[in-house]
Amino acid sequence: MGGVSSQNEPLIIPADLPRTLGELRAAGHEYRTVKEELRANLLARMRTGEPRFPGIVGFDDTVLPEVERALLAGHDLVLLGERGQGKTRLIRSLVQLLEWTPVLPGSELNEHPLHPITPSARRLVVEGGDDTPVTWLHRSRRYGEKLATPDTSVGDLIGDVDPIRVAQGRTLGDPETIHFGLVPRTNRGIFSVNELPDLAERIQVSLLNVLEERDIQIRGYQLRLPLDLLLVASANPEDYTNRGRIITPLKDRFGAEIRTHYPLDLELEVALVRQEAHLVATVPDHVVEVLARFARAVRDSPAVDARTGVSARFAIAAAETVAASALRRAGLLGETDPVARVGDAVSVTSTLRGKVEFESGEEGREIEVLAHLLRTSVAETFRIRLAGLDLGGAEEVLRQVGTVPGLAKVLDRLDLGDAPNRGEAAAGVEFVLEGLHLSRRMSKALTAEGRTLYGNRD
Repeated sequence: MGGVSSQNEPLIIPADLPRTLGELRAAGHEYRTVKEELRANLLARMRTGEPRFPGIVGFDDTVLPEVERALLAGHDLVLLGERGQGKTRLIRSLVQLLEWTPVLPGSELNEHPLHPITPSARRLVVEGGDDTPVTWLHRSRRYGEKLATPDTSVGDLIGDVDPIRVAQGRTLGDPETIHFGLVPRTNRGIFSVNELPDLAERIQVSLLNVLEERDIQIRGYQLRLPLDLLLVASANPEDYTNRGRIITPLKDRFGAEIRTHYPLDLELEVALVRQEAHLVATVPDHVVEVLARFARAVRDSPAVDARTGVSARFAIAAAETVAASALRRAGLLGETDPVARVGDAVSVTSTLRGKVEFESGEEGREIEVLAHLLRTSVAETFRIRLAGLDLGGAEEVLRQVGTVPGLAKVLDRLDLGDAPNRGEAAAGVEFVLEGLHLSRRMSKALTAEGRTLYGNRD
C-alpha cells in the first residue's frame, strides 16, 4: 500500500519478435485492445495463482477484488481514498498485466501495425505492405501519469494545434497539425490522473470525450481518433462528492469507483512498514509494532483531522527515523551492530508532526498529543507482548539487569532469538524497563546529561 515496478526489467527487444508486418501476420498475432489484454492476462494469473498485484499490502480481501471486477468488465476506474493509502502504487502495479506490444516506428500515438488510426500511419502501412517495419513497446513504456494541478492545460493532457505545421501547409483539423498531449501519447497503454478534482473544470470537460467516445477535441476541432487506453484516476473522497470539485458528467463516465483504506489491522500495518521502510539499522519486531500502533493511534485520535487522514508513510518514516537514531548512537559510542530501542522512538514526535493535520483546538499541543499516543502504544505493546510473564519486582530488575531470571523468556517473546547480540539484548531490556515504568511499577527520570534512569517507585 510509487514507480512502476517493471521499470527495472530489461528493455532490449527479444530477438524472436517479428520485425515486419508480414512476419507479424505470419506469427498469428492478433490485434486486441488494451482492456482485452488486461482481461486476458489477469485471468491467466488467476488460473496459475501468480501474484496479480505484487507489492500491494492490505487490499487482498477488500480493494483488489473490486479492481479485478472493473478490469474484467473493461471499465475505466477512479480510486477514492485519503492520502497515503497506496492509490498510486496500486495504479502503477496495473502495468504488470501488460506485455510487449507491436507499434509502428515513429508513431506519436504508439499505433498498432494491424490497427493504424492516423492518416499518416495508414499511408505507411498501405505503401509498405508486408515489408512495413515493426518495433515493440515494453510495458513500462505503456504507462502515463499526470499529477493534476490547477495550472494543467488542455494542451498538456490532450494536445494543441502546432502553428509550425499549419504554416507548412497542412489544414486545421488534420491530425498532422496537432501536437498531442499526454493522454493520446499513452495510446495502447494506461493513463493515470492523480488527484483528479484538482483539475480546472474546463480541463475535466476535455476528458469527457476521451472517456466515453475515445475522441479528442482541440480548439473546436473534433478528431476521430479511436484511442485505445485504460484511464485511471485517484481522488480524495472529500473532493469527489456533489459538494466537491468534480463535475458530475465526468463522474458518470467512470465505470467503477473504488474506495481504498488504511491497513485494517496491526499485522498489515507492520507488514507494510517492513516492506517499504529503508532501515539503516536493525529495528526489532517489538519496536516496529510500537510504531505501527502509534500510527494507528494517531489516525484514530480525536485531536487529528480525520478528513485529511494519516498516511501509511507516517509509520514508515517513523521506522526509518528510529533506525537512524540507533545508527547515530552506534557512531557516537563505537558500536558495530546498531539496534533500535523503544527509547529511540521519542525523536519521532518532533520530526513527524508535520505529517499530521491537527484539529484547530490542538494548536500548540501537537508534540504533547503525539508523545501521549506514543507512550500509550508502548504500554499496549508491552501488555500484549509480555502478558503473563513474571518479571519479578522492579528492584530485582534494576539489581540484576542482564542476569534476571526469565530474561530469556522476555527476549523470546520479543522474537529476539536464542542468542541475541548485545544490541538486541539491550533493546529487549530497555523495552521491559519502559513497560514497567508505563505500568507504574518503576520510576523514570532524565539526568542533566540526557540519560534515562529507571528506579524503584518507592
